[in-house]
Amino acid sequence: MKIALVAGETSGDLLAGLLIDGLKAQWSDLQTFGIGGARMAERGFSAWWSSDKLAVRGYIEVLRHYREIVGIRRQLKARLLKAPPDVFIGVDAPDFNLDLAHDLREQGVKTIQFVSPSIWAWRGERVEKIKKSVDHVLCIFPFEPAIYAKHGISASYVGHPLANVIPLEPNRNRAREALALQSMDVVIAVLPGSRTSEIEYLGVPFAQTIKRLLQARPLLKVLVPAVPLLQSKITQQLTQTLSAAQLLQVQVLQGQSHLALTACDVSLVASGTATLEAALFKRPMVIAYKMHALSWWKMRRMKYQPWVGLPNILCHDFIVPEFLQSDATPDALSTAVLAWLDDPVRSKNVTARFTDLHHELLRDTPRIAAEDVARVLAA
Repeated sequence: MKIALVAGETSGDLLAGLLIDGLKAQWSDLQTFGIGGARMAERGFSAWWSSDKLAVRGYIEVLRHYREIVGIRRQLKARLLKAPPDVFIGVDAPDFNLDLAHDLREQGVKTIQFVSPSIWAWRGERVEKIKKSVDHVLCIFPFEPAIYAKHGISASYVGHPLANVIPLEPNRNRAREALALQSMDVVIAVLPGSRTSEIEYLGVPFAQTIKRLLQARPLLKVLVPAVPLLQSKITQQLTQTLSAAQLLQVQVLQGQSHLALTACDVSLVASGTATLEAALFKRPMVIAYKMHALSWWKMRRMKYQPWVGLPNILCHDFIVPEFLQSDATPDALSTAVLAWLDDPVRSKNVTARFTDLHHELLRDTPRIAAEDVARVLAA
């Protein structure tokens, strides 16, 4: 069984790695190849290009890398058409994957999109492109298949893979021991993003937020998980912003975002999959995001909902604060983080809501998704 996959950025790599686990259980002779990252490689995936190549968000940011990304898609398409896989699975990254899936499908290759584009949040017109491009959509949120059914598109709910990986009751004490933290420490996890463009826009404001937090509470411990590619840049931003004494309170981790989220009391998170991870770890959070002004203007005009963060979207309420663009100032972010620490009742309530959300998303995703892939191939 030969399956081509394309996963964009760190979150896609994580989701695709879990999917490969299910596919391996379904087909013992499985071969997987395409575009992916370290989590997929651990499972025997052959990466022709790294998923880091697709880790770009925003219109202007994409334009900077447009020629390279289009070149990669052209080369990948030619290679897959020369030796067609049994099925192509695009994991998230819809702007890259749907065009590729459309061309492969026209040549008789079965195509699947794992993770629905957020057509319920913005750019709903993409549903027509999805209809032309894929044979099936594997949905990670329970309300999505009904949307596709209205448009005559085959889709199924497979649960969110992260809900299967993250324990319902994370062991905070064990995580703190692994990070040389004490049980009585007050710990903040700061996740500035996994894309270069995110660090460009959020790295310094997040570093300045950490400075304000440590000025207000010098004994705070701060964890900053960083993807290896961006670790030196993040460390540089922190070093240029914080005093020597403040730097002693900060640990920059190589990856290990799940360990940081398990250990922390509150998190400051760049909008994206990491916000859902924080919710599944039952941690109060503050969500922030910045991008190029023109990209923000275009996205704001197209969105259908008042929320941007996944926890708020899924709960249909501003259960955690969001600060976007010019609102994402160090003063606003630090004040919002400290507010969680000062209100244990509010923190307990949001923890309970996140526990309910975890149960809603919990399914045996690798197995269910692999069985749905098998059904598509058998059709």
